[in-house]
Amino acid sequence: MDNEHVILFDGVCNLCNGLVQFIIKRDPQKKFSFASLQSMYAQQLLQKYHAGDNIDSIVYIKHEKYYTRSRAALEICRDMRRLWPLLYACIIIPPFIRDAVYDLVARKRYQLFGQRNECMIPSAETKDRFIG
Repeated sequence: MDNEHVILFDGVCNLCNGLVQFIIKRDPQKKFSFASLQSMYAQQLLQKYHAGDNIDSIVYIKHEKYYTRSRAALEICRDMRRLWPLLYACIIIPPFIRDAVYDLVARKRYQLFGQRNECMIPSAETKDRFIG
């Protein structure tokens, strides 16, 4: 696993946890590592990159640069295998439109998908993919 491709996610969000599991199943080379936004590790990374204190978005850290919201999602797709990188073509959609759609889903994610009382606990098979 390389720490050059770190995905920070909302550990209590069912949608976010589902997306993490989705990525893990499609990442046999273990390119991506994961940390809950609620973890101390994630908070230290956000401070390191001066990303702000109130990040409520997926964050993708790649090669010492961070991405949030729709750009993070597109960058993750770009770095996946098979046909997923084709979704990166959506980068041509203006960010204010992409992020408006992202923000709408993000605001409704707990209502639509629910939330956990605690952050996800990785299984024995995936434990090495999580940091912090």
